[in-house]
Amino acid sequence: MNIIWQQNSNNPQNPENLEAIAQWWSKLADKEITWQQRLIPEHQDIAAIDWETENNFDEKLTISQPQLRGITVYWYKNQQQPERNITAGKLELDTEKQKLYIYPQSQPQVLIRVGLAEIVYHTIELNNPSIVGGTVGENYLLLLRDKTQKLEVKVSLSSENLLKLLDSLKQK
Repeated sequence: MNIIWQQNSNNPQNPENLEAIAQWWSKLADKEITWQQRLIPEHQDIAAIDWETENNFDEKLTISQPQLRGITVYWYKNQQQPERNITAGKLELDTEKQKLYIYPQSQPQVLIRVGLAEIVYHTIELNNPSIVGGTVGENYLLLLRDKTQKLEVKVSLSSENLLKLLDSLKQK
């Protein structure tokens, strides 16, 4: 669900939406967030924006004292002075993804997306590694070795997780 506040909107829910967004924003205090800026495409299709590819305007930071005062978004970056702010023309909170989209009043061609920093998993691909299995105490040990990459992955599995792995392999 998206909660939208827009300047000069006739939507009777506009004040309540702004308050809900203000509460969400204030809860980001002292948390690591991602801050991403993108240009809005000429055809205005926001869904076409690539948020996955990092650019020079992307950063992870910890914000302090996030507040919404009027229609201006305030915060401190990494507890450093001065206080920063953006006056919004529109705010859109995606409650499912926990992302706030800020449409700055002063830069209508720019869209800013703010959200809690996400865990990024890095994938290591092993093609036909050698496999060794055994037990260590109550756990099962799975050792995968890729001699060409000089990589070794050691996986310790509980009996429950070993059964899940075996079941998932049977289903494939």
